[in-house]
Amino acid sequence: MAKKNTNKKTGDLIISKSRTKAAVKKSNVSSDFYGALDATVRKMITVAESRAEANGRKTLRPQDL
Repeated sequence: MAKKNTNKKTGDLIISKSRTKAAVKKSNVSSDFYGALDATVRKMITVAESRAEANGRKTLRPQDL
């Protein structure tokens, strides 16, 4: 069973800070970037869910993004 993230500093991010930092090649990543990225991803998921539902599906597909 996976251990739940109990770190109060990062909260319940759905993005991975270490993978995000590893994906950035030429820049530094500020600590507040992770929260903004997480919020953007959550909004994208919400929009994708709405689109899938409007198309009569319960499964998210790449075209919903």
